[in-house]
Amino acid sequence: MTAEFLITSLVVILLPGTGVIYTLALGISGGLRTGLLAAFGCTLGIVPHILASVAGLAAVLHASALAFEVLRTIGVAYLLFIAWSLLKESGTLDPGTEPVEKALRIVRKAILTNILNPKLSLFFLAFLPQFVPANAAGATARMLFLGGVFMGLTFLVFAVYAALAAGLREQVLSRPRIMAWTQRGFAAALGVMGLRLALADR
Repeated sequence: MTAEFLITSLVVILLPGTGVIYTLALGISGGLRTGLLAAFGCTLGIVPHILASVAGLAAVLHASALAFEVLRTIGVAYLLFIAWSLLKESGTLDPGTEPVEKALRIVRKAILTNILNPKLSLFFLAFLPQFVPANAAGATARMLFLGGVFMGLTFLVFAVYAALAAGLREQVLSRPRIMAWTQRGFAAALGVMGLRLALADR
């Protein structure tokens, strides 16, 4: 593992995406614990993409237009569903202790948000091999290790986003109109990302 890998990974992770938007939205509306649950779920959602890339399945996904389009369509529909959910739940999340059912639902939604993005598999397919010598022994193990480091960095960064969002929670909640518009803004951002995914080329 090199400094170049760490820096590149941090740059990629810091860029606003669906996971960041979802974590920020739940951090503001539900507090730190809710934001951390979202961050944890988004991080777990990376696992299938890393495994698919290392196993070469992402190459199959890239080669099969039908498989890519099916996954992309499901992903777009799910992002729009999450956007609608944020609008519907605006201001209604409980700031207290999360019931187990609600916690599991948050994590499940966050996992699916990343799993249903076919671009992630293609990203890892292109990204991880760059930091593993072509003829290195144990190349698969090295890529899995780098994927694990990427996941760790993802959770740490998303946890910071969750903490920052939770820090703004009281100021936002004390102003209902700002809270409503904040939720609408997050919902709109997820909706736009869904449309971008729908229109993006492979």
